[in-house]
Amino acid sequence: MNNFSSSMVLLGFSGLVLAVEPQSLSPLTITATRTDQDTRLVSSTLINRDDIEQLQAKTVEEALRGIAGVNIVNNGGLGKNTSIFLRGTNSDHVLVLIDGVRAGSATLGSTAFHHLPMNEIDSIEVIRGPRSSLYGSEALGGVIHIRTRKGADVIAKPFFSFGMGSHDHYQVSAGVSGNYKDTWYSLNLGHEKSNGIDSCSGSSSEFFGCFTEEPDADGYRNESGSLRLGHKFGDWLTLDGHALYSTGDTHFDGSFQNQSDFVEQVFGGKAKIQVTDDWALTLNGGESRDRSISGLDGVETDSFNTQRISFSAQNDFTFLKDHILSLGYDYLIDKVDSSTSYDESSRDNHAFYTQYQGQYLQHQLILGFRQDHNEQFGRHSTWNAAWGYQFRNGVAFSASYGTAYKAPTFNQLYFSGFGNANLIPERSRSYEIGLSGQHPWGNWSINSYLTYISSLIAFDSDVNLPNNIDKARIVGVELMADTRIYDFDIRANLTLQNPENLGGGRNNGNLLARRAEEIFRLDVDRRWGDFGFGTTLTAEGSRYDNLSNSRKIGGFVILGFRAEYELFDQVRLQAKVNNILNKHYQTASGYNQDQLNVFFTILYSPELGI
Repeated sequence: MNNFSSSMVLLGFSGLVLAVEPQSLSPLTITATRTDQDTRLVSSTLINRDDIEQLQAKTVEEALRGIAGVNIVNNGGLGKNTSIFLRGTNSDHVLVLIDGVRAGSATLGSTAFHHLPMNEIDSIEVIRGPRSSLYGSEALGGVIHIRTRKGADVIAKPFFSFGMGSHDHYQVSAGVSGNYKDTWYSLNLGHEKSNGIDSCSGSSSEFFGCFTEEPDADGYRNESGSLRLGHKFGDWLTLDGHALYSTGDTHFDGSFQNQSDFVEQVFGGKAKIQVTDDWALTLNGGESRDRSISGLDGVETDSFNTQRISFSAQNDFTFLKDHILSLGYDYLIDKVDSSTSYDESSRDNHAFYTQYQGQYLQHQLILGFRQDHNEQFGRHSTWNAAWGYQFRNGVAFSASYGTAYKAPTFNQLYFSGFGNANLIPERSRSYEIGLSGQHPWGNWSINSYLTYISSLIAFDSDVNLPNNIDKARIVGVELMADTRIYDFDIRANLTLQNPENLGGGRNNGNLLARRAEEIFRLDVDRRWGDFGFGTTLTAEGSRYDNLSNSRKIGGFVILGFRAEYELFDQVRLQAKVNNILNKHYQTASGYNQDQLNVFFTILYSPELGI
């Protein structure tokens, strides 16, 4: 992004903060502390079901692109590999939870966001900054917690939606949820199919990017289902069970593989026991599976089936007022079953952690410590400390420090022709200060952070393998604001970051691959009775696709419009136009992104019972 564009972004953001009217406070987030305690010491964003439907977001990428601290890379459109870089860290430095269960591939170390069905998601919570002192490995850059649809507040609330748009893209979903006395439930099914776009432009690459251009559309298909069931037994026990299943196939361009069948599934349960008035015990466990079978023109070439089984037990002791002490235990085992041989195919991890949260007049304090014992890499200790002060005018100041670590993935260590068995775990330390305001006229926050990562793992073209970079430094500033001006709901996010390689050698001082230095998003929505409309502007600066910074990807600005009309009671019609400027852009070298495209949806959601 050039200086003029950056200046315009800053001016637009400044104007937003100055002209505002009443707006509600930010919602409570739970993932940041693993408790129900409210805190302003952790930077977070919560996107709920109402937000998803207002934005008409059809993918996780659409919902999160441009959110503060979030940098998204997509390899060629709908259903293609989608990576999230949080606060400039690696894409496998984000811990992903689905209904509290650790999700993702044990071989890749990342989650297939592109296969998660949006029609079955109730909320997405983004926690920025290291949370290893609570969650261990993977939470170096932050946590993304995705929750499936929950029970409605009536006996039965069915819904149905049908949508269609460009590239013969269509979605069908239906479900029913409800609540009767102390029991709640939710059942949902979905189907999606698209002919897709031509994913690959045929650029060359040292490692990233696509090598072979096939002038054809690369389609995608997805069938999904989710279930949730819970019951509250008096005041002492609450049980909740859940399951999410997604399967289908995707096509892409390649000389060795051009199609893949996939299965993503997560299931688990949670029990919360109120042992005494001051002591609550929470048990949480589940399993996630990531399966893929890849091939060339219908002939299978390889298969991967990874399994993650996790369990946690947490005791929360509340003493005095606004003081909580948490003591917990986590267990995780990763397993790999593949047509490719791995030197090691399983690895477990045991961890004990503790956290204290306290409120003293206008002061708030969080202290946390965790020790992990990894079967392969031994013991690792991480900790964090955060302090904040609440001024009487709604403004709060916070300062924090946290350490984190990340164990190498099975692919980074052992994948044939790619793995490097000499890799060691990555470690980091992060400093952050923040200033935020919650007022009758709106909310705003400014967070600045400094992160040092030692032994950062990245693909090194000098050895043609993943390698430990000696050091990386990430400096960043995030600005967020939401308000209402003359009945227009306005939300803005700005990220400025410098993810720098300090590992020495010829790449010293270069930017880390695939991170944009400037990211901006502006959402504006307005309703007039039964009619509503909105727009989203997203701007991202240029980035490099390799460590040597020899292959540059240009920045871009994309603009979209959406409209909604309530045709009848509980029947809504929606229309969305994406990339109305018809911008040709890429987020990964050689991989095309969709240009001007449209999508139309009809939603029906009656309420049965009272």
